[in-house]
Amino acid sequence: MDISSFKQKPILGILRGAERAQIEPLIEAVIEAGLETLEITMNTFGAPELIREAKQASANRLTLGAGTVLNMKDLKIALKSGASFIVMPVLAKDVVGYCVRNKIPVFPGALTPQEIYQAWDSGATMVKVFPAKLFGPEYLREIKAPFNNVELLACSGVSPDNLKDYFAFGASAVSFGASVFRKDWLKNKDFKQIARRVKRFIDAWEARKEQK
Repeated sequence: MDISSFKQKPILGILRGAERAQIEPLIEAVIEAGLETLEITMNTFGAPELIREAKQASANRLTLGAGTVLNMKDLKIALKSGASFIVMPVLAKDVVGYCVRNKIPVFPGALTPQEIYQAWDSGATMVKVFPAKLFGPEYLREIKAPFNNVELLACSGVSPDNLKDYFAFGASAVSFGASVFRKDWLKNKDFKQIARRVKRFIDAWEARKEQK
């Protein structure tokens, strides 16, 4: 993962619960909608195969990572499968340490000021503020006051409508998951609906850039 490229379009998709037969058309749909960065969670059945399938389908048009990586076993499997960055909902110190030593972008999760500081101090590329929806965009502004150098990835509760607020209050990046990759849309293979929802996020980001 090239972090400088990610910061040019800091929108991360989180895919959980997909099936192998859905991957190729889904990848095409999100790429067409403008998404450039996607994680597949390791607690999805067959996640390693899905990462490999997604990597092949994307043909380097999409940066792929692994999410919900909570231990060294899953980390090694994720990296072997082709994940180029690692995300987790908490701070798994051994996983983060390995990623830092091997220059693999890593996004540990945290919520409280103490947790956010510890995650950043461990060497995080960005700290995933999760679940961000509990406190909303203004919480990031409060965090950034004492921790102005900490890079924050807002996760949970981000929408095309409030995306600009998260960035205005200090987010370096935002993410979306179940609100876009809905179980019913995946089950019904409604990839056009997923693509439309992805595009709303991309359009909101582009509109925010133009307003600056």
